[in-house]
Amino acid sequence: QVQLVESGGGSVQAGGSLRLSCVASAYTDGGNYMGWFRQAPGKEREGVAAIYRGGGTTYYADSVKGRFTISQDNAKNTVYLQLSSLKPEDTAMYYCAAGSNFPPRSWIWLLPGRYKYWGQGTQVTVSS
Repeated sequence: QVQLVESGGGSVQAGGSLRLSCVASAYTDGGNYMGWFRQAPGKEREGVAAIYRGGGTTYYADSVKGRFTISQDNAKNTVYLQLSSLKPEDTAMYYCAAGSNFPPRSWIWLLPGRYKYWGQGTQVTVSS
């Protein structure tokens, strides 16, 4: 069982930055891949970024490449998502998730259905 708690969301103006955090209670049965997802009202949940905890390999959605950075601190069981150059269309609830047994670096890392454990989310609102 893995419990995930996100924090760090808030309201910012376009061009601003935020850092989201996701603290995991444990990784007792997997969860060696961590992903950040977002869901805006009326839209499907989409993968934003993912990281392989074992080696730090990352994968990003094209929409956030160069603006968002996923990182980890394994000693703190924490994964971060640095959001920069934010746009109004980045407004959404952001979730972190844990999964395991993924193929080598692949777009599959961004599929919500591949993740078993989810946090409750943290809201990010970007105003123009």
